[in-house]
Order: sequence, then C-alpha cells, then structure tokens
Amino acid sequence: MRVIQAPARFTGPDQVTAGDVTIRARRFVIAAGSRAIVPPIPGLDQVPFFTNESIFENEVLPAHLLIVGGGPIGLEMAQAHRRLGSAVTVVEMAQPFGRDDPELAALVLQQLAAEGIAIHGGTAVKAVAKDPAGVRLTVEQDGQRRDIVGSHLLLAAGRQANVEDLGLEAAGIAYSRKGVTVDRGLRSSNRRVYAVGDVAGGPHFTHVASYHAGIVVRSALFRLPAKADHSRIPWVTFTDPELAHVGLTEAEARRQHGEIRILRAPFAESDRARTERKTHGLVKVITSTRGRILGASIVASLAGELIHPWVLAISAGLNIRAMAGMLAPYPTFGEVSKRAAGAYFIPKLLTPRVR
Repeated sequence: MRVIQAPARFTGPDQVTAGDVTIRARRFVIAAGSRAIVPPIPGLDQVPFFTNESIFENEVLPAHLLIVGGGPIGLEMAQAHRRLGSAVTVVEMAQPFGRDDPELAALVLQQLAAEGIAIHGGTAVKAVAKDPAGVRLTVEQDGQRRDIVGSHLLLAAGRQANVEDLGLEAAGIAYSRKGVTVDRGLRSSNRRVYAVGDVAGGPHFTHVASYHAGIVVRSALFRLPAKADHSRIPWVTFTDPELAHVGLTEAEARRQHGEIRILRAPFAESDRARTERKTHGLVKVITSTRGRILGASIVASLAGELIHPWVLAISAGLNIRAMAGMLAPYPTFGEVSKRAAGAYFIPKLLTPRVR
C-alpha cells in the first residue's frame, strides 16, 4: 500500500492526480467522508463556535453551552457537558430525535430534562450575535421571537458529504449535495468508481462505512454480487440511557404494512435492572400480523448491546417465535427482549377458554 498525502482530483474517467503523482487504475473507491454542516444563520460568521470535530479540543468548561441541533450528536454532547457542570440549552428546528420512535425518544428526553438540560423543539434560530456573556441566539417558536444567551456555541445540525474539489465532473461521476450518486452495489455513474461511507449519501455511521467496504471488496476484487441494504442498519444514540433502533419504526411499519403488532416489555420488570437500579426504559418490537419482525427499538443503559439479536433477527428474516423460544440466562438485561417477544403470544394463550 502506498499512501500519498496530497489533495486528490479526478483528471479523467480512469485517472486521479494527487500532488505531482498521476494514478491510473481499473477501480477507484471514493471515501472522502463528510463534514459538519454550518447552517446559513445571519451573524454566525461573527462569533466563535464548535462543531463535533472541534469541541474535543476545548479545555475550558462552558458556563452555558448553547447547542443548535437536537439529533444524536447534539443530545450526546448536551448530556456530557451537563454532567461536567455546564448549563446546557438545545435548540432544534424540528423535533429532537426526529428519526427515532417518538415513544422511546420521549423516555430519553425525560431523563435529559430531569438532569437540567433545556431542550426547545420546533424552534428556529434566526440570528446569532456576540454578547458580553459570550453568544446570543435569536430564536423563533410558534411565531414568537426571543433571545437565549450563553457562553459557548456548538453547531450540531448534521453532516454534509465532501464532494467538492474532487474533479468528479472530469470522471463523469454524478453527484449532489447529499453525496456521490451510487447504485445498490455502491458503483457511481462511472463504472470504474465506487463510493463508500458518508460520501455515498447513505446513513452517516462508522459501521456503515465498514459495511460498504465489505461490499466493494467482494464486487471489485472478487466480482461477486453484493448490494447494500440500508433498511437493516442499526443505530445507537449514546446518551444515558442509550437509544437503539433497527428496522422500521411504528409509523413506517403502519405505512408499509397497514395492520401490525406492537410488543413492549419494560425494564422495570427485569430483576437484573432492578438490582442495578437501571429500570428506566423498555424494549419495543414491531411485527407483522404473522409474526415477522419488522423493527425494534430499545431504551436502556446498554441498549447498543441489547439491539444485536434484533439486528440478526431482522437481517435473517426471522419470525418472532425464534426470539420467544430463545433460552435467556437469568438474571440478565437480555431477558427483556425475550419477554417482549413472548408478548406476541399472550392474546392467543389467554383466551376466555384458557382462562
């Protein structure tokens, strides 16, 4: 492997130039990643701000951290800084945890509020200005404007694919602001060129980039059929408690399948969770009426670990019977997943005749 530390640009359909080196190859992979979005807020160019890429260089505890964006990055950083001793205010234009199941998102937001984090959903930032205390946001909610003053500002408004200055036009590679346009095999409009990770326009997660890499290796090196399926990709927001999800949410399942079954099991009923005093949360599973597992969401201190069997179940197209029949060791947090699966059969078992 040769590493060339220089900006690279396509200078033809089968050619890339990096510094004073020109490379021709049968296959190329674009893995240019993404960067934090800096929204076009009036006055933002006049005040200092952090992104998730720069805030870890900060060595001063913010007295009051203002966060623009109520997605995973914004809320993870909100809780972290609150526990370090900062006052924290989060401003989100839509709703916090907008991609996740609202029922489970509410449990995490409840915990964040209990810790003293102020979260304003449905609130737009109209202007930013310097203030004697640090920075001032002018926000609008329900047609009413007001100011929020803090000491530091963090922008967590999402990420943007790095497609500029790559010479994509010279190689005949189609792209948009979301990223390089690829098919399910991650090939671009130039059949020699693949794109993986954030720059491919899909979900912006590290594990997705690894998943993409495996697909490209099979296709480019071994000529094996391999296609990406983003419908089965899990994600986790690492707040405390964590919020994990895979597959369809309840709303998505209703739109696609009409009649569905919803299964729930709270951690308050788990002996292990009671023992460790981590009972805040639940497992929520969506199935078809015939028991095919469509989606699962978990709120728990270890939700990122507990979602694994549900990822396998959805990837393998398993029926809820497989999870319900699993032998779970006692006492473990994972028992709650089995309890949720077993709830599918309760209406059938507890008929008036059986009672």
